[in-house]
Parts: sequence; structure tokens; C-alpha cells
Amino acid sequence: MQLFQDGVLQGLGVDAIPGTDRPKNLDGTMVGDIGFDPLGFSNWLNLNWAREAEIKHGRVSMLAATGMIVQDLVTIPGFDKEFSGAAMMKLHNLAVKQGAMQQLLVWLGLLEIISGVPAIIQTLKGSERMPGDFGFDPLGFGKDPNKLARRQLVELKNGRLAMIAVGGMVHHYLLVGRGPIEFIKNIPNFKNPLPPF
Repeated sequence: MQLFQDGVLQGLGVDAIPGTDRPKNLDGTMVGDIGFDPLGFSNWLNLNWAREAEIKHGRVSMLAATGMIVQDLVTIPGFDKEFSGAAMMKLHNLAVKQGAMQQLLVWLGLLEIISGVPAIIQTLKGSERMPGDFGFDPLGFGKDPNKLARRQLVELKNGRLAMIAVGGMVHHYLLVGRGPIEFIKNIPNFKNPLPPF
């Protein structure tokens, strides 16, 4: 597997935890591997399966983080009529009541059964398929191995950041009742950053 700039930017040759040995299964051959595994999961988990899960969660989190920000900036025509301007958790609860979330669950579950389960089975059987690669590249971004290696590293790092960001935005909304952009608009004057209790 080709690593972007031979793994230098992802920490190849660097100890993630100073003073400890690098875990034996984290040898730096996977994209984004910096040898950080203080609990030893790499000793008993299939790393391709774990990477597949990490990439999938990262991709979903990047979409979710984008959606959480966009819903504070843009309103789809007709949306106010159905959901009366609700955002984040309020929108989720209204969508569950109206049945929209059940449709998402059914259709995304079907998509996962059709594409995700066979991919995991291939991965666990030891195929040459790279985690996260579904063979869908209509624009040909994967033709150049150097560019593909960089894109894989960027996707992994952005996915990791997005997973943290989504958790932060959801907890922030639960605490203050405002979306990220709505909250930021109140910061310069420090006027009413928290909702009335």
C-alpha cells in the first residue's frame, strides 16, 4: 500500500506514546496509523474491520457536521411549513413523530445490507479489498497512487475530526439549545449566550 509521502506526515517512525513500544500489529502500513493503541485493541481486533468501521463513521460524521452547520444558515423552501424551523434535536424528534426517520432507517438499513455486509464479509475473509473502498470512483480520483494516498489520509483525519465535532455540537445543543452558527452569532457581544432557564 502506498502511503502519502512515505508515511512521514502520518507519524511513521514516531512513538505515539513516548517511552512505550509501538503495538506489533500497528506497523505503520495502514493509512493514518500512528501507533496509538493504549488499550491493546489491535491485538485482538481485525484491523481491517476496525478501519472499515472508522471510515464509515467518519464519512457519516462529515455529512452530519455539515448538516448541523447548514441548517443554521439555509432553510429549504416548504421546510418551515412542515417542521416550523426546528433544528438539530428538535428536528430529529419531529421527524420521528412524522415518520421521516423510520424511512431513513429502512432505506439506509437496506443499503447497508446490500453493500456494507458483503464488504465486511470480504474484509473478514482476507480479501485484497481496502477498507472503505467500494469501487465507486466515477471521477477517477484513484488513478494516481500518490494523490490517492493523500486523499485517503485526508479523509481519515477529517473523519476523525468530524466524529469529535458532531459529539461536541450535539452536546452543545443539549446544553444551550442553539445550533453552532446561532450560538456563534451571540458571542461577540456576549449577549445571552445561554437560553433562559
